[in-house]
Amino acid sequence: MEIDYKNTMLGALGMEEVTLTKDRVVLSMPVDERTHQPLGFLHGGASVALAETAASIGSILHVDMEQYNVFGIEINANHIKSKHSGLVYGVATPTHIGKSTMVWEINIVDESDALICVSRCTVGVVPK
Repeated sequence: MEIDYKNTMLGALGMEEVTLTKDRVVLSMPVDERTHQPLGFLHGGASVALAETAASIGSILHVDMEQYNVFGIEINANHIKSKHSGLVYGVATPTHIGKSTMVWEINIVDESDALICVSRCTVGVVPK
């Protein structure tokens, strides 16, 4: 799947595709000045943006984009561990794939597979 991240929040935060399948989406994101909060650690909002992006891309893989749009309609996140630098990975797996909604579990981990954040995102599937 070809997604143009240029001139989007995804591009601004440095997100990149690692794995894109219907059963598992993995995106990377740097922990740097683009994603830091004022004290120099990974901003929780950046983690949530990564989680929702992974869930949305996963949802796109399940629908005909000529006929449907997908939109995040609910997300929650528990921030488990702080991170100052390096990379984090949003690993999204589907919990429910329905006709009008999808639910995704997203674990954000670091390079050592340490859990940084746990998130769940509900995505709406809307006819164009």
